[in-house]
Amino acid sequence: MDMVIERCAGLDIGKTSFTVCVREPGAGGRRRGEVRTFSAMTNGILDCRQWLTEHEVSVVGMEATGVYWKPVYYLLEDQFECWLLNARHMHNVPGRKTDVSDAAWIARLLEHGLVRPSFVPPPPIRRLRDLTRYRASLVHERTREVQRLEKFLEDAGIKITSVTSETLSKSTRAMLEALIAGVRDPHALAELARGRMRAKIPQLRHALDGRFTAHHALLCRAMLDRIDHADTTMDTISAQIDVEIEPFRHQIERLITIPGISTRIAEIVIAEIGPDMSRFATADHLASWAGMCPGNNESAGKHYSGRTRKGDSWLRAALGEAAMAASRTKHTYLAARYRRLVTRRGKKRALVAVGHSILTAIWHMLTHNTDYHDLGPDHCTNRIGRTRQAQRLTTQLTRLGYRVTVEEAA
Repeated sequence: MDMVIERCAGLDIGKTSFTVCVREPGAGGRRRGEVRTFSAMTNGILDCRQWLTEHEVSVVGMEATGVYWKPVYYLLEDQFECWLLNARHMHNVPGRKTDVSDAAWIARLLEHGLVRPSFVPPPPIRRLRDLTRYRASLVHERTREVQRLEKFLEDAGIKITSVTSETLSKSTRAMLEALIAGVRDPHALAELARGRMRAKIPQLRHALDGRFTAHHALLCRAMLDRIDHADTTMDTISAQIDVEIEPFRHQIERLITIPGISTRIAEIVIAEIGPDMSRFATADHLASWAGMCPGNNESAGKHYSGRTRKGDSWLRAALGEAAMAASRTKHTYLAARYRRLVTRRGKKRALVAVGHSILTAIWHMLTHNTDYHDLGPDHCTNRIGRTRQAQRLTTQLTRLGYRVTVEEAA
């Protein structure tokens, strides 16, 4: 087998230590390997970097093991070309599973060019990614706490969410604060309604007539405090995101012109894939990496499950949200694409297809530095031609038992 990389190293990383195998030219034109184990602490990683430098290693490959690869990768990336490798691409020989054999296997695959590096964004994008992902986690935690509060109010017989559309609007928040403070009169509580909510005061009087006790007040206070703390933390994180995203403000302003893409979703997109699309050769490569395209599973001429791969779950979630919003827009290509697919493929597949279209547009916009151009709701009809479209519809009606005559409108 041909040798692609002359001096390389394979790393098998654990939580407390990692094993390194260096492959380099040996005597008589043969290849030799040397294995050492280092501590996963910073001093051990620095010793490893010095050892790799002495061996004149050019490429370092490591398996993506949880989060334990990060400190090793970040301390080596400035001095070596580091490759983060997908564990699915490196199945070792069964029955020979040790740290030393794994490191040697990674080094052998690396020197023969049998693996490809995964995408690891540069430090500015990594910082932005940490912020956006943590903000998304805070949103999920806040949502769970609001749902927990709603269920606990049901335990107290407070049916306020049966009347209001939001659990924590200004009116409902004022009523909950009054309940916690000791007010139990449903008429007095209902009078705290504001704005359009005052039209529902008669229903609120019945909804607020429950058995809210001191026990409920204690837990509701704790839940509201957690929600408020999450709001404060999200504001702090969002302010830092605004600082980190400033160099990419031009890309953000372009992305939000896509139907369904909000500023928050555009920030997530930039944080996950970065502004430089040279890493992804084509839009199809980006869609495959993100897990927004059908799977390719064929054997012996038979096609099996084509479900999408896992991909980047954070990016997939953002694109799914954008696709849902785009499907509700009017007179846009994305909305027309959703309506055309949802009837025969279902809602979930239609949303994935719309998300794929959004990601394809993002790739072209970031690659060619162009603005978004909507193809219009009639793009598919115009692409296949009016005559072919009329023939297709006529054939469908004929199969249903109708006699169809097509005449050109005046």
